Amino acid sequence: MNEFFFNEIRNGNVAEVTAMLKQNPVLLNSKDQRGSTPLLLATYYDQIEITKLLLESGARLDAKDATGNTALMGVCFKGFDDIAKLLIEKGANINEQNTMGASSLIYAATFNRLEIAKLLIANGADRSLKDVRGKTALDHAKMQGMPSVIDLLESNK
Repeated sequence: MNEFFFNEIRNGNVAEVTAMLKQNPVLLNSKDQRGSTPLLLATYYDQIEITKLLLESGARLDAKDATGNTALMGVCFKGFDDIAKLLIEKGANINEQNTMGASSLIYAATFNRLEIAKLLIANGADRSLKDVRGKTALDHAKMQGMPSVIDLLESNK
């Protein structure tokens, strides 16, 4: 049943996900074979309606997958601005770090997600956080050659 549930999330089938959650509420914070929760999966696949449903149903906002990534980290990597904004509005921990020390801001900087980086900084992202290699978001932006993100991270905004 879990595999079918996770497939319905990937496919964006809101009606089926809703029905399955009503029938079996335990699914809300279950994990797939990779350690992803339904919320992590919905955000990773840019399923905003299912993301909203899961949040309204009480999904754990900062649950982590097997490598310590949260839903917010995933959307910062993928570049899903609307879901990033929603997660931040709902209170996602902006400064959470995964097992490699990466934060949402480090992901946004590494993958040139300027609008998400602006959103994170406006909501208190810590620019000084370092990953396990001792690199900050600014270091990653410089390594990737992302001038607009570098300018943002070097500014006092």
